[in-house]
Amino acid sequence: MTSDASERSPAARDGSHPTVRSAPAGSAEVLKVSTRSRPSAVAGAIAGVIRDAGAAEVQSIGAGATNQAIKAVAIARSYLHDEGIDIVCIPSFIDVAIDSEERTAIRLVIERRS
Repeated sequence: MTSDASERSPAARDGSHPTVRSAPAGSAEVLKVSTRSRPSAVAGAIAGVIRDAGAAEVQSIGAGATNQAIKAVAIARSYLHDEGIDIVCIPSFIDVAIDSEERTAIRLVIERRS
């Protein structure tokens, strides 16, 4: 998975909004979070994907981006709680290719709680 600027929206390039990429059928939507991402914007994206697809995936590289991602999950949980939807977050590591370089990212899979 690459992080090519041509694949991202103009808003995502400046870090103000998460990058949303379509995932293969049967898998969760992928939201890429940076240090400059606004947690409330990412939370809204997470909540929207959960409402539509039932699961979302958040990827972050580095402490600052991971901090924003975790805050976004907590905020999304409160947004969805108001609608009677509870979510769980499953963290793991994932290797991603960025500019032909292999990096380790944090992967957060967010799903509706059964």
